[in-house]
Amino acid sequence: VQLQASGGGLMQAGGSLRLSCAASGRTFSNYDMAWFRQAPGKERGFVAAISWSGGSTSYANSVKGRFTISRDNTKNTLYLQMNSLKVEDTAVYYCAASAGGTTNYAGAYDYWGQGTLVTVSS
Repeated sequence: VQLQASGGGLMQAGGSLRLSCAASGRTFSNYDMAWFRQAPGKERGFVAAISWSGGSTSYANSVKGRFTISRDNTKNTLYLQMNSLKVEDTAVYYCAASAGGTTNYAGAYDYWGQGTLVTVSS
């Protein structure tokens, strides 16, 4: 499956952004999906995951209550609604697909998008 992330940009702290990840090539609803992010000089880290049906979600503690992951299987699209943005949310955000279940382990994901940059200013 090919993944194309979009929606990143420059935002002031406290603002909101919605990221999208468009999937093509294979049946989107066969895959559990996730968002990861990588800040400058840091390792890629887990943000949120969602099961193939959308019925189960999980979040990193750092974003819980501020970010919401969702998907629309009729549009083959994954979303990440980011509210109350903080400077420390600045990173390149990647969407990823897994045929083997949701997990916060990046190595379990089979396909990755190219990333979209989110910059949060104070």
